[in-house]
Amino acid sequence: MLHTPEDATTAMIDQRFAVPYLMTVRPAAGAADRALVIENHPEGARGRLWQAPNAPEGLLPFDVSTGAIVTPDGRWIVDLDDGGGSEVGALAAISLDGSERVALTPGREPYVLRGLVFSFDGSTLIATVVDEEGFHVLAIPAAPWGAPRVVYSNPIEAWFGMPSADATLVSIDTTDHNPGIRRPRITVVDAATGATVATLDDLPDGPVRAVQFSSVVGDDRLFLNTERSGFSRPAIWHPRTGERHDFDLPDLAGEVIALDWHAPSGRILALHVDGGIHRLLEIDETDGGVRTVLEGGSFAEPDIANLHPFYWTSYYAPDGAVRAMRSSWDVPLRVTEVAADGAEKTLIAPAAVPPGQPLTSTLVTSADGTRVQLWSGRPAGREPLGTILEIHGGPMLVAVDHYNPSAQSWLDAGFAYASLNYRGSVTFGRAFREGFWNAGGDREIEDVSAAIAWLRAQGLADPASTFVTGASYGGHMTLLSVGRLPELFAGGFAHVAVADWSVTIDAMNPAVRSVWSSWVPPELVERFSAISYLDDVTASVWINQGSIDTRTPVVGVQGYVDRLRARGGDAVLEIFEGGHEPTGLRGAAHDQRRMQELALRTLAGERWDAPGIVPSQEH
Repeated sequence: MLHTPEDATTAMIDQRFAVPYLMTVRPAAGAADRALVIENHPEGARGRLWQAPNAPEGLLPFDVSTGAIVTPDGRWIVDLDDGGGSEVGALAAISLDGSERVALTPGREPYVLRGLVFSFDGSTLIATVVDEEGFHVLAIPAAPWGAPRVVYSNPIEAWFGMPSADATLVSIDTTDHNPGIRRPRITVVDAATGATVATLDDLPDGPVRAVQFSSVVGDDRLFLNTERSGFSRPAIWHPRTGERHDFDLPDLAGEVIALDWHAPSGRILALHVDGGIHRLLEIDETDGGVRTVLEGGSFAEPDIANLHPFYWTSYYAPDGAVRAMRSSWDVPLRVTEVAADGAEKTLIAPAAVPPGQPLTSTLVTSADGTRVQLWSGRPAGREPLGTILEIHGGPMLVAVDHYNPSAQSWLDAGFAYASLNYRGSVTFGRAFREGFWNAGGDREIEDVSAAIAWLRAQGLADPASTFVTGASYGGHMTLLSVGRLPELFAGGFAHVAVADWSVTIDAMNPAVRSVWSSWVPPELVERFSAISYLDDVTASVWINQGSIDTRTPVVGVQGYVDRLRARGGDAVLEIFEGGHEPTGLRGAAHDQRRMQELALRTLAGERWDAPGIVPSQEH
């Protein structure tokens, strides 16, 4: 008998995933207060041009990726042409009506992007590209388009090239001083000659990361994040003179992450994160005074493994107005303008999704005493059918208080839901972020175990009805958890996962291969790989993998599934058409229905690979 979610639950999934919602806003460089708004639609990410304070315009006549940007003059969308999500391709500029297309790096071998930004004056596009030869920063004339020139190149990891206001200088987060260890310094080069102008390195006290140059032409100061205290703090540095101003903020616990800088007025926008809870702050550059702009929900979501430092983030408008991007577990992302007195004016309202419920934050004590954050919630008005533990990807990402239709769907269906920020997550300080290094998965597994123990104390997480899920590194952790903690889970839902690191690393795209080769050295591959624990797996396993994924290619899970099936294990592998970070509400709804269907099979005492389950390639 095929078990499917009850009709009301299925209908609720359809409602949850029916309404397009805001994914990010990519402000254009320059003074025009223009941006590219990117939304999630049924078939994927779509873009709108936004000239604030007016409402966003109609949908562009072509798809965009979540990393696409608009030129300062508003005439072109710049995006990576990667064949539908492989993350390997070439940059193109597309006119707003889709009729013109300009190849920006003609003749160059396909590459992965690790940085894409225009200079404030609009003259130059700086692209950080990665190929089999290494990491390269390209300066591409943009008014009009011209031939790119290489301003920096190194076989060692280097990310996020950023130009000064007039594109005479370029900063790069580099690691050649400390190969294989992601504690960058800042290298500033002359954009005309490629010569090094200055470097800034806070080691051994901590890495530094560039945020942006001053928007004032002739002011070559650089805004950055430093971790000299072990926690992120803003600083301003002049690479030509060496002058430096640190904002230590000793009265604030946790991280104060530099988001944006309005150099003309001397104001800094920062994200204060203490125990995973966000506050949006403004700092006066002159006297270091701090004011709270907003509290409640989240105001930025870091993304340090892609072509922008944030999936989305609050920012300054060119005139200095605070543009707060804000979300919570039950309310989609929206944009407001915040006046000095705290009054908010809505510029982009949250999508009209069905009402949801917020999650509660708890700090759970792990095996060695480390406190890790766990978001959790119960279904309203009923006893839970089971428990879902989600583990985010990265690992150097974080689960923030941000709208998640999948989480709400699990709650709708009667399951308790929890999301874990394990060792390796960002915004909890350097020691926490680096806590998974050289441990073969031990710290993360300890944190998963601690989360389940806390949930068990709340009357949840019965092993017969508890499921673990996650994407990317979270998919790896899903498979590792059912192998190393078999007594805790009845099933695992792994998206774009890794099970065998030895074959995965060899097949990865070059932008991620170098760092994973250092994070998972040969002596740790066996311990780190879920395939090593197959004999202990008792849970059912569903793996959902992208056909053109170059970060976690299918080869990294195929052997795991084959061997688990051969020993009588319950495993389902499904391949969807797409890459590592698929967008599209229709595909997400399909995945949610599949997971809930499989969870109900477990509750009915049935295998996931039993008749009635047909491996699907729909997405």
